[in-house]
Amino acid sequence: MPYSKFTLSKVVEDFQLTIVEGDRFLPEASSINPTALLKDTLKETVPWAIAVGSEKARSEGIINPVLLEVKRQLKGKISVFSGEEFAVQPEVDLTGYVDFLISRSPEQLYIKAPVVVLVEAKKEDLKPALGQCLAEMVAAQRFNQQKQQPISTIYGTVTSGTVWRFLKLEEQTVISCPVEYLYFGEGKAAMLEAGGRRKEKVRREKVF
Repeated sequence: MPYSKFTLSKVVEDFQLTIVEGDRFLPEASSINPTALLKDTLKETVPWAIAVGSEKARSEGIINPVLLEVKRQLKGKISVFSGEEFAVQPEVDLTGYVDFLISRSPEQLYIKAPVVVLVEAKKEDLKPALGQCLAEMVAAQRFNQQKQQPISTIYGTVTSGTVWRFLKLEEQTVISCPVEYLYFGEGKAAMLEAGGRRKEKVRREKVF
């Protein structure tokens, strides 16, 4: 069964996870100036991706440039994979393709432990994809253990490119961040509480 078949309830039950809601775990971070390349790219691709509206357009036009900017900012110390097969434990259905995966290794020819972030791209409604993302996070946790490179925390995000929702997995505990991050152009973004109320504006550099 591919990762996409997992619902949130199924992945929680199958892997005996506990969900904790309401804890905002993303730290306050100092601003990072994006490169001119990212600014110019998003200026052109964001309107196009939103107009086309498909998952593929949003992945190619927004999400991929942002993740490559992370690699750029970290001087190539991480690797970013797109559309890669991630077959970890097929016997418990932890197999399939992931939209995006970030490893702490700079190796780019193959996925090398430790895997730290899983990213699922969706067109609009993010909630149905939480189960898929979480299943991939469990797979990353087990992959790192298999490769004798365990780390304490695996992060995941489900995103449309303009809305980002974050998860954190530590052992058997899943923390769902109550804040969604929205990009709306002109170098601005907003953090929305789970109830949908805009909490505050932040500089776009803090979001991505």
